[in-house]
Amino acid sequence: MIYASGDRLYPHQVRAATFDRRWRGWDPGQVEALLGRVADEMARLQREVVTANTEAERIRQALRQWQSRHNACRHPTDQPQGGR
Repeated sequence: MIYASGDRLYPHQVRAATFDRRWRGWDPGQVEALLGRVADEMARLQREVVTANTEAERIRQALRQWQSRHNACRHPTDQPQGGR
């Protein structure tokens, strides 16, 4: 098996996984079909993570811009009152 503990697992590694043949064991066709489905799902989830991270960064930048533009706009009650 190609997967070592602690290393990241990628869809292409799941698709390329090989197992030793035994006289008795799992149906190779079923194993390969499941590995294909797992790899497809991993690829979909990885795309979703990239999309989510991109959107989060866009929102962070927009918030920073908004904060910079509105930093000077203070409500009158935020300013210290002289002599009171």
